[in-house]
Amino acid sequence: MYDLLIKNGRLVTPDRIFEAEIAVKDGKYAAFFAPGTEVEAREVIDAEGNLVYPGIIDCHAHLNEPGFEYREDFETGSRAAVSAGCTTLIDMPLNNDPSLMNKEVFDLKMSKISKHSYVDYALWGGLVGDFDDSPDSVKNNMSDLVDLQKCGVAAFKGFTCPNGPLFPTVNLGNVRKALEILKPYNALCGFHCEEFGQVKEREKEAKAKTNQTNEQKIRDFLDAHDVWTEYVATKNVIDMARATGGRVHICHVSHPMVAQVVKDAQHEGLPITAETCPHYLGLTEDFVFEKGAPAKCTPPMRKKEDMEKLWDYVLDGTLSCIGSDHSPAADEEKDNNTRDIWKAWGGLNSIQVFLPLVFDMFVHQKNLSPTWIAKVMDYNPAKIFGLYGQKGAFEIGFDADVVILDPEKPWKVDQRKLYTKGHVSCFDGFEGKGAPTCTVIRGRVVAKDGKYLEDAKGYGEYVTPAGN
Repeated sequence: MYDLLIKNGRLVTPDRIFEAEIAVKDGKYAAFFAPGTEVEAREVIDAEGNLVYPGIIDCHAHLNEPGFEYREDFETGSRAAVSAGCTTLIDMPLNNDPSLMNKEVFDLKMSKISKHSYVDYALWGGLVGDFDDSPDSVKNNMSDLVDLQKCGVAAFKGFTCPNGPLFPTVNLGNVRKALEILKPYNALCGFHCEEFGQVKEREKEAKAKTNQTNEQKIRDFLDAHDVWTEYVATKNVIDMARATGGRVHICHVSHPMVAQVVKDAQHEGLPITAETCPHYLGLTEDFVFEKGAPAKCTPPMRKKEDMEKLWDYVLDGTLSCIGSDHSPAADEEKDNNTRDIWKAWGGLNSIQVFLPLVFDMFVHQKNLSPTWIAKVMDYNPAKIFGLYGQKGAFEIGFDADVVILDPEKPWKVDQRKLYTKGHVSCFDGFEGKGAPTCTVIRGRVVAKDGKYLEDAKGYGEYVTPAGN
């Protein structure tokens, strides 16, 4: 007898949609049967003809524990994630205090987050550098990278732009050294690509202006983080991959000019992957002028023609993953009444709208196949981050992660009802179609009809790449 049977579903893979019954034993996919096959199971879920995905992987999210729990912690962030259909989340090493940059901090972080996560999680390790001369700044962690790799982190993350003393910017020497150190382990190094000098000087000049309107400040913010900052940093990082042969992942690509640099490197045969985010595929800089602080993020949203062109690089496989880049804030940090664009927190509350938003964009707005979701939010991230073999596909022996999604189910974002700790979201009021009705992790239901189940708190497990 099986533990769980999911029947009457339409299973979605990167290349097809087909009807099958899913049988689960001991938290793993145990068998797949033709529709209507008589199968005994202790628990039966009727998918009612809806789409069934092999979970959903969010490859880029910030849950802020330890150190910034006033913004978010793993309990609140993960309950919002599973409510929206996420089954595996890869958490960033910042904003944490201390940042995840060595084994000691890894042990501290695990002692906290393992107690109350609803979602299975992997971790990005920190890659910090020497580009901050503050007396209290932490120093580069090149000597700690191998130990972090042995802790099972899925990738390493560095910033090429000004980023403060808790997670100092990497210079190109740091990038090159890290890639040299980690290449023997086939480890992946991801980068937030905005070039330090341009951002530093342009922000300094803009902030020195007086008597600026909010609109003028927003224009200056967008210009300080224009595409040239992202383009130059991306080219520089790719050059370091060319020099070392190390694996590089470009995070949250926002502009087609940057995507083309990635595409050229891939065609050259370099080990480069890249992701984008829903806000770069569906929103423009006009939205930042409209919303102000709630829509502040970096890189910022771009012009309409750039947003539309970026889709080409998703569809041709250059940008192979989509991550939420959930980067939450306390409500007061996103308040237009007390914070201008310079003082507001730079990040979006997006984890609870991630799958519904992306599904609506691809399927209902772009008239693309639902198989695209399985490609950019299951198979590709599982492959890139080393989780394939456990996550990301309907294969015997893989973790039985399942998201049942009703493609016609209407949804509307009400920020007051978000399960995250903060409740200011630039997506407030957004409407669409396509939402999860059931989220299953390793054979256990953790959310139903957009609401997490209380008894799933602490069920989430740490996931490490194959070979670690």
